[in-house]
Amino acid sequence: MKRRFCPIPRPQGYHHGDLRRALLMAARQLVDQGGTSALTLRAAAQHAGVSPAAPYRHFEDRDALLAAVLAEGFRELASTTEAARVAATTPIDSYLAVGRAYLQFAAGHPQLYSLMFGPECNKLQHPDLLDAGQEAFAVVLRTARECVEAGMAGTHSADDVALAGWSVVHGLASLQGDGVLGRITQRPLPDVAQALFTILVNGVAPR
Repeated sequence: MKRRFCPIPRPQGYHHGDLRRALLMAARQLVDQGGTSALTLRAAAQHAGVSPAAPYRHFEDRDALLAAVLAEGFRELASTTEAARVAATTPIDSYLAVGRAYLQFAAGHPQLYSLMFGPECNKLQHPDLLDAGQEAFAVVLRTARECVEAGMAGTHSADDVALAGWSVVHGLASLQGDGVLGRITQRPLPDVAQALFTILVNGVAPR
């Protein structure tokens, strides 16, 4: 299900921070609707209802605006997966719930997800974006550590269990987003995910 956006704040006596939020919301909508080609500072300003020069108060250039949008995407992903982790009842259930939430996020925001992991934005030049990506991975790592501590991962390290889970869901999300998965199998994404999760859990379980 696509995320529903709140109305973009209009420029009625902006306080510090309000303009930045309006521009981020506008940029996010542009990305979700048309991908990276739709995002320019001028388009974001027009979509937010401010002057073409207004974005430069908060963003040096288009890349800076895009990096901020992607950082918010990673933090939304972290929030979504963390909620799934907390709601689950056992470490393995948490591990799988995080994977399902991850796939739902990717399916619900295909344009944003593709940009989050694509080369369009040089992440090394944007520390906040790097931090946001680490926050998203930290949720996966937490679930992996819980599995290890509960004796559910055999001799595998938490880092390896986390990376295995991340690799499976990211690969599946990318195949789905690129339209490749539908050419390989006619099964719906949740069914394919469950089959892969079963293989994954069996692979990391203690012998």
